[in-house]
Amino acid sequence: MSLFDSTAKPNPAGHRDLEVTLLPLPPPPEVRLIDVREPHEFVGELGHVPGATLVPLASVPAQAMSWDKQATYVLICRSGGRSGQAAQVLTRSGFARVINLVGGMLAWNQAGLKTER
Repeated sequence: MSLFDSTAKPNPAGHRDLEVTLLPLPPPPEVRLIDVREPHEFVGELGHVPGATLVPLASVPAQAMSWDKQATYVLICRSGGRSGQAAQVLTRSGFARVINLVGGMLAWNQAGLKTER
């Protein structure tokens, strides 16, 4: 069973939701971590999830054109709102395995999980 199938909960918008404490680090090789915040947030006080790639929300549609639609993507932001928007964009674009990290970096930091800056 994969992270997408076994751990993430279905969301009515078509993607899945994952609690921060359920994301394994490092993630499985088939999982891409995408942080959709702005560059100053990525390196700011909340830091970012180790291994995450910065793709600001406004650039997700263009960047995603070159992504594998069958891969698993975990989308991350400050609180889960922007990553939820990005999850919907990807799902509507035909991506099959999209996960929103619930609570974003606020929840990640509150749980005391490792960050990078």
